[in-house]
Amino acid sequence: MNSSNTNAQIDQGRRRLLDTATMYIAAAGAAIALVLVVWGGKAISAQDRYTLKIPGGGLAFSEFRGYETWQDVSVSQTETSLKVIAANDAMIKAYKDGVPGNGKLFPDGSKITKIEWSFKRNNVSPYFVNVPDTLKTIAFIEKDTKRFPNTHGWAYAQWAYDPATDSLKPSELDPSGAECGFACHSKVLTQDYIFTAYPKR
Repeated sequence: MNSSNTNAQIDQGRRRLLDTATMYIAAAGAAIALVLVVWGGKAISAQDRYTLKIPGGGLAFSEFRGYETWQDVSVSQTETSLKVIAANDAMIKAYKDGVPGNGKLFPDGSKITKIEWSFKRNNVSPYFVNVPDTLKTIAFIEKDTKRFPNTHGWAYAQWAYDPATDSLKPSELDPSGAECGFACHSKVLTQDYIFTAYPKR
């Protein structure tokens, strides 16, 4: 075999390798692009809860940024739900100072949240205990006497969670407006309109 034929075969082999490599690179690029599109779509469709706001001049979710790390005030249970009640630093300080039992009122800037879940039994525990299951609602209360004078400074919001879409929307129980929860909380006006006490710990 002469050198010209050998060189031709080598060139042909190189072209085949190059074509194969190009094909695999193109396929890999398409796969990566598909992954980016899928994840990009998920990112775009994910709800930004901090853009939510109760209509009619109500509370905005962004006013309660960081509520997940607030200190617990208490817990409660209904026939169908478990709830944890937590408050921001201003309200926790007031609780520790004896409000409302000392006859004083919670200060402006007080904020409290109630997170509600359905519950299930913990089958791993050696004793009977119920634990949170699916998120149901998130409720917010804020005191600002200048902003909400008609309700002694208190404003209310409740958000219903939809597991199917992993999103929140204003609850059907409190569809709009800052005053929606005031009538209910008027039952405890002597406690500055707050149901939850701060138990000894």
